[in-house]
Amino acid sequence: MHIEQLYTSCLAESAYYIESEGEAVIIDPLREIHSYLSLAKKSNAKIKYVFETHFHADFVSGHIDLANKTGASIVYGPTAETGFNSITAKDNQEFTIGKVKLKVLHTPGHTMESSCFLLIDEKGKDMAVFTGDTLFVGEVGRPDLAVKGDITMNDLAGMLYESIHSKLMPLADEVIVYPGHGSGSACGKNIGKEPFSTIGIQKALNYALQPMTKDEFIKVVTEGLSAPPKYFFMDAMLNKKGYENIETVISKNTKALSVDEFSALTNTDAIILDTRTPDEYETGTVPSAINIGLNGQYAPWVGSLIDAKSGLLLIANEGKEEEAVVRLARIGYENVKGFLNGGMNAWKEAGKDVQITNSVDAEEFAKKYKNDNVIDVRNTGEWNSGVIENAQLISLNVLENNITSLDKNKHYFVHCAGGYRSMMAASILKKNGFLHITNVRGGITKIKEAGVPVLIPVS
Repeated sequence: MHIEQLYTSCLAESAYYIESEGEAVIIDPLREIHSYLSLAKKSNAKIKYVFETHFHADFVSGHIDLANKTGASIVYGPTAETGFNSITAKDNQEFTIGKVKLKVLHTPGHTMESSCFLLIDEKGKDMAVFTGDTLFVGEVGRPDLAVKGDITMNDLAGMLYESIHSKLMPLADEVIVYPGHGSGSACGKNIGKEPFSTIGIQKALNYALQPMTKDEFIKVVTEGLSAPPKYFFMDAMLNKKGYENIETVISKNTKALSVDEFSALTNTDAIILDTRTPDEYETGTVPSAINIGLNGQYAPWVGSLIDAKSGLLLIANEGKEEEAVVRLARIGYENVKGFLNGGMNAWKEAGKDVQITNSVDAEEFAKKYKNDNVIDVRNTGEWNSGVIENAQLISLNVLENNITSLDKNKHYFVHCAGGYRSMMAASILKKNGFLHITNVRGGITKIKEAGVPVLIPVS
């Protein structure tokens, strides 16, 4: 038997490849399926099943394309209803892969159809459990995504409590826990960095698995939840109903535009998205371009800040254009009008206007901030580690909605934790007519090192 975890850092997502005796199964695949096909081809194995732990909200799965390509059956847990051919398994139903089995454990709570898959080895022993978004390292799945009709967030949290206590915690301590996401995913509040764990370790260290009543559990897992990114519900529906083949999407969206063609489209409603690093962006970009760099959690931030219906004009370093398109397609963003052929070099050589963004190092910021205005765009939970006195606390994901609270005539320093998000914030502010913006390189980490005192905010 062979198990392989395929982790995609941009989405903080784990897919899994399991193989036994020439048969294979994929759990929670990404939309582009080449890596799974390559693994099976390498071992001359046949992909028999594609298992989905739930209708994913944070990415478009590759289940349909993979099934079409291989003839594999798509398997969901109980209550799942799809717009394509699939198997809706029963609770405790077992599926054979070579000499091993996968047992479906229905664990509603994150969503109604959420299920975990228990791997039973060749000797009939429980070996590992693939927990999807039900149980993470140090965290549990958020219970606010499947709220509809008479079902509330608290109802789902109560179901999650029952699922964890009746299906997962009774498993042997040595059973390996393979979660669907790692640190940085918006599918949980504070997911740990470790790629996997065990049931025993989670029972000992995971706050949500400590002794408590159901009411206490509901309170602790629902408090402090930020609003889900705006694209989540669209992706869940795509995964439930079906979607266009990714190769077709890539072909339509990877269109080279000359400087003149690109320039003409900037006068439309299309959003200009500069996918280069913050350091590259600050030296010059197309006016009104938003910076969301490929060097970070690019796709989730696009999904949080930009409406999926918006047309996109991409700026990328040469050779990175298709990557920018593929990573957008992973979250269902398929309305790319094209990319600037030749990148910013071509734009500058054509003599077009260029927008510069001012940035300072933390040491220079430390000399000036007391007599100026500071915006901290970190997430609310990050503020507990300390904030600069009198800084305005506006998380990046709600910045544009709160822009009227700021004064376009004032100068603002903008910082985050490390510099990635603050440049996004600076670009959004400049797009909205704020001309006096300075990004702080290195964020709060470097700011503290420069000797700037911080305060713990009063909640």
